[in-house]
Amino acid sequence: MRTGIQVSGRMKLLIGVLVLQLCFAGFHIVSRVALNIGVSTVVYPIYRNLLALILLAPFAYFYERKERPPLTFPLLVQFFLLALIGITANQGFYILGLYYATPAFASAMQNSVPAITFLMASTLRLEKVNLSRRDGLAKVIGTIASVGGATVITLYKGAPLVHQDASNVNNNQDLLTGSTNMLNWTWGCIYLIGHCLSWAGWMVFQAPIVKKYPAKLSLTSFTCFFGLIQFMVIAAFFERDPEKWKIKSGEEIFTILYAGIISSGIVLWLQTWCIQKGGPVFVAVFQPVQTVLVAFMAFAILHDQLYLGGLLGAVLIMIGLYSVLWGKTEEQRILARAERKEGPLTKHLLDDDDSKNQESTNVSDIP
Repeated sequence: MRTGIQVSGRMKLLIGVLVLQLCFAGFHIVSRVALNIGVSTVVYPIYRNLLALILLAPFAYFYERKERPPLTFPLLVQFFLLALIGITANQGFYILGLYYATPAFASAMQNSVPAITFLMASTLRLEKVNLSRRDGLAKVIGTIASVGGATVITLYKGAPLVHQDASNVNNNQDLLTGSTNMLNWTWGCIYLIGHCLSWAGWMVFQAPIVKKYPAKLSLTSFTCFFGLIQFMVIAAFFERDPEKWKIKSGEEIFTILYAGIISSGIVLWLQTWCIQKGGPVFVAVFQPVQTVLVAFMAFAILHDQLYLGGLLGAVLIMIGLYSVLWGKTEEQRILARAERKEGPLTKHLLDDDDSKNQESTNVSDIP
């Protein structure tokens, strides 16, 4: 009976992780569709974060009423900076990169986020690297492989892997030939690298803030709020056409609802549940599944072309991802093993000290 419950729990976790990656993959496709039908690159994230805030704020208010620490001005400044990195820069670079590149390469680039996060944390001395151990070497090699893969995707397009009829290819991705299109492709990849850097920086910067303000739903709501304000300031300068703010079709409604409710609402809850049940490493291992799903969906729905450079870069990034994750897992095992050994040893030494003290006491009691 107990075995059946365990198997059922593992199956639920596996299904949850796969659904999570499917939702992520769908967001890449839906965002590409939104750009194809003419949704503004500034208005789209504004509507997305507005929906996310409407969805998250009530839950944050009622469920975290007791555990929410009092707000201070330094905390508000940190929330503002967190939104600047994790919402404005992160989503802004992503949508600009997707405008020039393809969903498959955007997803492939995101696999480099764990390695970039490790590099940032090591630079800030939040992460320790022991090059004399294999776990430290694995993390360093994985970081180099991920950065190398992103570089290959940016600088080398390569030959098309699948030949399609040019009439079926989306105009914005039409074979990507010529110096202008190649330049746009490079800029798209550069924007996506900025997106990954912002995402990694957001995770590194968020860690100390969560310790000060452990109410995660409230923290996310404040981040969405400040991100929304920042995007509206940007829109005041770069998107003054009232027509861009109008929702004109059912497709636009669907893409905005998906981005706001699914990607920024349900995915947040599902990701938190999966990490709680299986741990962050288990969830991160399934990240490349998203890239495969996006590649197939983009090829079937958007008729995007697949290129050799993108495939080689994606393979390097995935190798780097697994190398970093393996190194991190091995490091945790080594530390746990050291703690287990240190515990009995310390206890034994303390017992010896106590016995010696007891012996000395007993000796002094002898007349």
